[in-house]
Amino acid sequence: MKAVTLGELMLRLEPFDYLRFVQSEDFEATFGGGEANVAVSLANYGIDAKFVSKLPKHEIGQAAINSLRKYGVDTSYVVRGGDRVGIYFLEKGASQRASKVIYDRAGSAFALSESKEYNWDEIFKGVTWFHFSGITPALGENVAKLTEEACIAAKKHGVTISCDLNYRNKLWSKEKAREVMTKLMKYVDVCIGNEDDANDVFGIKAENNDTSAGKLNKAGYVSVAQQLINKFGFKYVAITLRTSISASENNWAAMIYDGKTPYLSKEYHMNIIDRVGGGDSFAGGLIYALMNEYPLQETIDFAVAASCLKHSIEGDFNLVSVDEVKKLAAGDGSGRVQR
Repeated sequence: MKAVTLGELMLRLEPFDYLRFVQSEDFEATFGGGEANVAVSLANYGIDAKFVSKLPKHEIGQAAINSLRKYGVDTSYVVRGGDRVGIYFLEKGASQRASKVIYDRAGSAFALSESKEYNWDEIFKGVTWFHFSGITPALGENVAKLTEEACIAAKKHGVTISCDLNYRNKLWSKEKAREVMTKLMKYVDVCIGNEDDANDVFGIKAENNDTSAGKLNKAGYVSVAQQLINKFGFKYVAITLRTSISASENNWAAMIYDGKTPYLSKEYHMNIIDRVGGGDSFAGGLIYALMNEYPLQETIDFAVAASCLKHSIEGDFNLVSVDEVKKLAAGDGSGRVQR
């Protein structure tokens, strides 16, 4: 089975440990980005995962590509050119202090890329699944255009399409997100979002819910999922349910809905090492399970367990195996040493 993801791979710079930006004289450099993170998850699970993007020919661009090749991601359709790799700075939060992200990605190679640089018919030949997120079309009109062209080509080749709504208010306005994403949703089979995305992008909100106060009304999300299906005709809607007790401590669960029955996962209580990439790891687990035709209850259990494990791993990528995810999903969350 083959999967394709489209997006930007960025250089991630963060202070060591839990230092603040203003405290740090040294920054750790790794790579990450929503759709690249999904590709790494799928490759780790044994899927033939291809990442499509554009990166400069210089050594930093090559280092970015190497970070994906290391985990078995096919980068043969990454266009080489442009002048810079997008950057994001991460200050990891702790206790009641929230994490912060500062973007430095304007004018990156991918943000300036053009449709003519991508041979979509070649890219989607023999592919089963295509994934993108709301971050990609947010990078500019040209990138929104190539995202739609990718969706059109994927549909032409009979490929299933998933989208993580992933609204980022530092990249575009809610009004612009609604305009662009509404147009793209007609191609999407599986919609993925968190407790705020449906409201931010489409104005669809769960009732009696206050995420900032750490309160989630899980029953309200069935209504959200049904409204999304009614509006766009999705086959499935998957919604992550995060209760933020603090930056260090979250409860984590999710739901998948097929228009008839909601399937809820168990809830995990997590002590967080690194939250970034948590949603991407959920998407990766969900896509893998759906590609392998797991029953929907097993699908959501696998996706949530995969994402729970990611919160214990430094960096953007979820470096876990299918067996590790299945073991946690089956109930073994003791963390005992394996000998």
